[in-house]
Amino acid sequence: MQLFTIGDLHLSFGVPNKPMDIFGGWKDYQKLLEQNWRAQIAPEDTVVLAGDFSWGMTLQQSEADFAFIQQLPGQKILLKGNHDYWWTSKKKMEEFFAANGFDTFSILHNNHYAFGSYGICGTRGWVSMQGEAADAKILAREVQRLEVSIRSALSAGLEPIVFLHYPPIYAASMNHEILQVLHQYQIKQCYYGHIHGKGHSYAFQGPYEETEMHMISSDYLQFCPKFVAEIV
Repeated sequence: MQLFTIGDLHLSFGVPNKPMDIFGGWKDYQKLLEQNWRAQIAPEDTVVLAGDFSWGMTLQQSEADFAFIQQLPGQKILLKGNHDYWWTSKKKMEEFFAANGFDTFSILHNNHYAFGSYGICGTRGWVSMQGEAADAKILAREVQRLEVSIRSALSAGLEPIVFLHYPPIYAASMNHEILQVLHQYQIKQCYYGHIHGKGHSYAFQGPYEETEMHMISSDYLQFCPKFVAEIV
């Protein structure tokens, strides 16, 4: 069994007024994603989808996007992105999945999922806006969620792998609160998305303290899920 990840699918089968192919590098991206996905992912594999899954404003508007990914091989673990307006409570999302036969989806939210000796952990993350009380409150909540997720994996005797939507480092900007959590728990691998187009050149990848950083925005990966780990 293998573990893969990709972020920022920005699917819009249910909201045709949100085409992504108006942007450079996104032409026929759904076909390319399906082709790449089927070429490397087997039914026993798992794929972490790191936010910005669908442009739908509600679960109902996102139904066609879930149906598209449902028919692709593997189990899928979803975390929230900044454009996932369809996101609601974990209970409501799980009820929606059950009612529509979307049995390959799971929600990563204040929890972890085991993959062999690894714990799949994560949250949306946030950007640091110094002096902004509202942003500080949201950031503190995201830091707490990340810690809860990591601790749940550690309590199960698993090595955490962290998945975020927002980058902990971008150009000269650092989200020190998120980085502190990665440092505190000696996280070895962190995967993040959110960044598109020309912004790719400002993304930080490589080692930062104990953590290897990886960018997984779908257009950066050319719509090919990235290999993370394997259970031998």
